[in-house]
Amino acid sequence: MKVVIVGGVAGGATAAARIRRLNEQAQIVVLERSGYISYANCGLPYYIGGIIEDPDKLTLQTPDSFFSRFRVEMKVRHEVIAIHPDRKTVSVRNLENGKEFEETYDKLILSPGAKPTQPKLSGTDRERIFTLRTVEDTFRIKEYIDKHHPKSAILAGGGFIGLELAENLRKLGMDITIVQRPKQLMNPFDSDMASFIHNQMRRHGIKLVLGHTVEGFTEKDGGIDVVLKDEMSLHADMVVLAIGVTPDTHLAKEAGLELGIKGSIVVNERMETSVPDIYAVGDAVQVKHYVTGEDTLISLAGPANRQGRIAADNICGRDSRYLGSQGSSVIKVFDMTAATTGINETKAKQAGIDTDKVILSPMSHAGYYPGGKLMTMKVVFEKETYRLLGAQIIGYEGVDKRIDVLATAIHAGLKATELKDLDLAYAPPYSSAKDPVNMAGFMVENIANGILRQFHLEDVANLPKDGSVTLLDTRTAAEYSQGHIEGFLNIPVDELRERINEIAQDKPIYVICQSGLRSYIACRILSENGFECYNFSGGFRFYDAVMHDRCLMETATACGMDQ
Repeated sequence: MKVVIVGGVAGGATAAARIRRLNEQAQIVVLERSGYISYANCGLPYYIGGIIEDPDKLTLQTPDSFFSRFRVEMKVRHEVIAIHPDRKTVSVRNLENGKEFEETYDKLILSPGAKPTQPKLSGTDRERIFTLRTVEDTFRIKEYIDKHHPKSAILAGGGFIGLELAENLRKLGMDITIVQRPKQLMNPFDSDMASFIHNQMRRHGIKLVLGHTVEGFTEKDGGIDVVLKDEMSLHADMVVLAIGVTPDTHLAKEAGLELGIKGSIVVNERMETSVPDIYAVGDAVQVKHYVTGEDTLISLAGPANRQGRIAADNICGRDSRYLGSQGSSVIKVFDMTAATTGINETKAKQAGIDTDKVILSPMSHAGYYPGGKLMTMKVVFEKETYRLLGAQIIGYEGVDKRIDVLATAIHAGLKATELKDLDLAYAPPYSSAKDPVNMAGFMVENIANGILRQFHLEDVANLPKDGSVTLLDTRTAAEYSQGHIEGFLNIPVDELRERINEIAQDKPIYVICQSGLRSYIACRILSENGFECYNFSGGFRFYDAVMHDRCLMETATACGMDQ
């Protein structure tokens, strides 16, 4: 059996190694148009920033090391220019000498990946404008910086690569601006959670120009002007386009394979395309979202690796199935960590799912052990069924641990109420006896049992100001004086029982504190005394962070807070 694989990196290289482990007799040929067959794509920004100093560390395998270990023929700088399913061959061009030839196959795996989205704008061909996708792209950017020592850069796009590159260029001392049409960075997060990312970027000197459309690029004053629609142009020494990626599937289209979203390759659970004996994996394929079941595109290394393994299994006579992509991801934002899994609240509502959420601010480990830091967790679930839909966490240490627990819970089909039952490891330096994931489960259980009723950030602006409800802030007087929402009366929770006669019994009460814990305790006190009480989800800390970000992005007008 001869297997030809078009493209290396995560999907293709994984498939090649797995086929060899399952079939020692198979002939395996990998055709890769770049000079690298297996490299750490996610590490590229950190090489530009000097965190990774040795360029050889970016290369996980070389053609020689791969052949030595697996006896796989790796042909780098070889570009497949056509697929001929009728005669089971591919046309190949050797990019070193320009010669073309045909390679036969019994089974074909397509792992072409995705290419940087190139907007149809004027001036994108300027030498000071870069994209970052391959090792070669990385070396071009690094060489330009080392040679020309640019003082400023504009990044068009605020996804994973945009944020990682912004951090690394900033650490080189450059003045960095991120510009994009969407009004928030990091689309996998809801806009409220993205506010924490925005505030973190600004704290480190990154300028954010969000909600603005780029119309073109012009060379000016020894640099590049980024022309914005209805706004003043931005100027910098260099520009990196990080708008996103598009499936690189022109070969599949020309060969007659069925295509899906954005021209991606349609595959079944076995990673088989619509044409017999042709498989496809990685960023180029359309997959099912594990939570919604909808067709989607998810460009992440983990799914690509698993898909490569599944395609290899099936080629070797096994029966492996890809169950879908969940979109679990994590990113370093300077000293902060942001992570997500499943779907966010915005996507859930777009999918027509009736959702609810809990927002909490637990410590990374036991509060009495030194060094604990707050994290902000948002857990999204379906009303009535309490099906766990997704989670977002932003904080410092311990974020990755909790998002992985939640990702596992979603995959296992646990309900949000069942998070309370998870038996998670505890020692003071690492967690609390009630882990943050358990705490989220306790909150959801309280909602399910009618013990907890919530109101949310989006409800605050519509709270009646005519005296028909009571607005109560249960923080200390000192906390209240440092900032509060207009119209909220301050009665610290520890004084509430003695001052309960100050609150009208016949009005609903909307209660807030710093994180949501003290206001929950206040609600229990009030509810047990016959009051109708609603607790603010996330607390004033959450409200303040989101409103601060929104005020900076929109105008400096009233934020709804008295300072």
